[in-house]
Amino acid sequence: MPAKSKAQQKAAGAALSAKRGDMPKSKLKGASKSMEESMSEKQLEEMAETKRKNKPEHKH
Repeated sequence: MPAKSKAQQKAAGAALSAKRGDMPKSKLKGASKSMEESMSEKQLEEMAETKRKNKPEHKH
């Protein structure tokens, strides 16, 4: 599932980092915290690796 915005992609990247143990889970907030809890590592990888070109900063 590709990210729909740059913000969503960044949140997925942060959640993936925490899931892998590269960052403490306690540093996650908002969307990245819920993504880490509810999505698999593979789903987060797919969302985080989405190309940023032509993506809005936030989805309205």
